[in-house]
Amino acid sequence: MTTTENHHIVLASRPTDGFRATDLRLETEAVVPLGAGQVRVEVDTLSVDAFIRTTLNADSYHQSVAVGGKVMALGVGRVLESADDSFAVGDTVFGPLGAQTISQVPAPFLQKVDVSTVPARSYLGALGLTTGLTAYFGIVDVGAVGPGDTVVVSGAAGAVGSFAGQIARLRGAAKVIGIAGGAAKCTFLVDELGFDAAIDYKNEVVADRLCDVAPNGIDVFFDNVGGGILDDVLFQISERARVVICGAISQYEHMESVSGPTNYLKLAERHARMEGFAVTHFTEHFPRAQADLMGWLTGGDLVVHEHVEHGIESFPMALQKLLTGGHTGKLLVQVNANAS
Repeated sequence: MTTTENHHIVLASRPTDGFRATDLRLETEAVVPLGAGQVRVEVDTLSVDAFIRTTLNADSYHQSVAVGGKVMALGVGRVLESADDSFAVGDTVFGPLGAQTISQVPAPFLQKVDVSTVPARSYLGALGLTTGLTAYFGIVDVGAVGPGDTVVVSGAAGAVGSFAGQIARLRGAAKVIGIAGGAAKCTFLVDELGFDAAIDYKNEVVADRLCDVAPNGIDVFFDNVGGGILDDVLFQISERARVVICGAISQYEHMESVSGPTNYLKLAERHARMEGFAVTHFTEHFPRAQADLMGWLTGGDLVVHEHVEHGIESFPMALQKLLTGGHTGKLLVQVNANAS
């Protein structure tokens, strides 16, 4: 890879019947001179997140990618050249670097990160905006998890879910239950992450298993999936339960026909609440969350499991793996072979 060429992923065609890796393609362009206030970054590692799928639609909460346009992704990298005094050559930075090998970004979009105690990729995982921070605010601020709570997490073997369950435990939850697809993921949740129980939605009846493992009801549900699993949990919520809507990955492939919960009246019956959130709603509280997460991470209280694909050419297939559950933990694409 040379610094005179940028290899980047573009949207080849809008997904019409579920995302396929062939909806994206790899292109190459010449690197152009920096403009005033811009920073050139060699991309080391990219975060593969569910929000990327929504940007491929014509109408999106996140900014839509035009057909032929570059696909957005958060990443970490190393400054190669800077036209802004805030950044120097060699600085490690985090930001919206895009699915590419060389990124040219306005300086205000970048954050310099400290890699003296943790590797740079931690800012995509445990300390990451779309991962650790999202899990933190959903559990701590929205779900208000505390001692004695029974907490259920859907998509629990994914990046956000795996941290949400661990943070719930650190907040004193009496029981943490994960819902995931497949026996291997359920074993991972219990044996490696310390969940009290796990439900395999592919091979078990979720509603029945919830009755078995949470017979006294569910106090907090951290939902990454939506659909039928949300309905199953609503039927089992306790008095004054908190249902936290973080995402609904089961719905992203067919946003034009999203199916909502039919058991929503349980919220009224049990004086419970359902609340959605985005991590950007909590910007002013980032320092508090980052301090807590850093303490847990460096203290060995958070288990970080990464699934790493290699090379920018692997990005389309990595996104497909995310959407089909073909990974465990945090899904990353290592663009630079020397990345840490």
